[in-house]
Amino acid sequence: MGTQRLIAGTVVCAVSLLSRIAGAQHVFESQRLRFQTEVVATGLKQPSAMVFLPDGRALVVERQKGVDVLDLKSGALTPMEGGPEALIGADTGIHDANRPATLTGEDAGFHDIALHPDYAKNGWIYLSYSEGPRERSTTVVDRYHLRENKFVDRQRIFTADAYSEDRFHYGGRMAFLNGYLFLTVGERHHQDRAQELTNDAGKILRLHDDGTVPPDNPFVRTKDARPEIWSYGHRNPQGLVVHPETRELWENEHGPLGGDELNIIHRGANYGWPVISYGWQYSGGPIGKGITTQEGMEQPLWVWTPGIAPSGFMIYTGTKFPQWRGSFFIGAMSGHHLNRLVVQDGRVVVEERLMNRQIGRVRLVAQSPDGFIYIGTDDGQLLRLRPAN
Repeated sequence: MGTQRLIAGTVVCAVSLLSRIAGAQHVFESQRLRFQTEVVATGLKQPSAMVFLPDGRALVVERQKGVDVLDLKSGALTPMEGGPEALIGADTGIHDANRPATLTGEDAGFHDIALHPDYAKNGWIYLSYSEGPRERSTTVVDRYHLRENKFVDRQRIFTADAYSEDRFHYGGRMAFLNGYLFLTVGERHHQDRAQELTNDAGKILRLHDDGTVPPDNPFVRTKDARPEIWSYGHRNPQGLVVHPETRELWENEHGPLGGDELNIIHRGANYGWPVISYGWQYSGGPIGKGITTQEGMEQPLWVWTPGIAPSGFMIYTGTKFPQWRGSFFIGAMSGHHLNRLVVQDGRVVVEERLMNRQIGRVRLVAQSPDGFIYIGTDDGQLLRLRPAN
């Protein structure tokens, strides 16, 4: 199918129909350049994360299904064997007793995947997901080795103390910084837990690569505090990335009705939820006292109101789009676009909404080693962005 040029205002349904055909290409305009999207694969079940292997393949996480091996040239997807088994919205069921079970439905499912910084030497792949019966589930992290298209040597390295009776706000995003594994955990629809240091809900955690707790974590010596906590006062952190130049840890998270946030994560800091927020209750009332600042609580670097439901997060370092080098890219789920931010001196100076309202809910955002950008949408598409000819 030939390339089509789609300018803002083009009928959305036409784009959706064309984009569902593998190999279809569409050209978009941005502030800095023209780029095109190419459909790599279709039929995925909420693609949420992606990593690229040294052998040229990629691993794609589908939130409601599991992990697939992707052939980047052909777009062929092969289900990964040996990982957790998805229980599709079920509390119980017959499944392989030798495999852990992943609870799915609503926010539950497979969340993120990451390669160990020394993957070339030790081969560890980290996978976060929701585990437990529907009435008492939490966020967990396993690590595996890869043998052809099969996960082997599973090790459970962490189970968050963030149990809830519903399937909301798991977090589950991972990032490695200075050899440590950072993990986000949502407040699990119990907002006051985010201010309590006695549990992992509404926190960002810092672990050794084997899941043990570093002795220099900020709350190790605080009475009754969970020692793995690095920061707290978070609602539902859905994006986590290490800045390639400053080595700072950046995070995005969902507010309630508006008030989505972009933050730099500091050791031991309190990010305020639910005491302060720029959002509103879904019923229309204020959050708590309706205040946005309080002494001792961090302010976001950027706030989206109305909210965009930010998700997958990466900072572009490639050469295919030199005009975008250093830009922050964040998937917008309720916003139905790819959000591009230019940050200078810790301040957002440019926001651009790429393909605004012309694609679905963007959950997956990743950069390949050769500098292309991949995005995954909740309607099951995996798209590759490349400069337009």
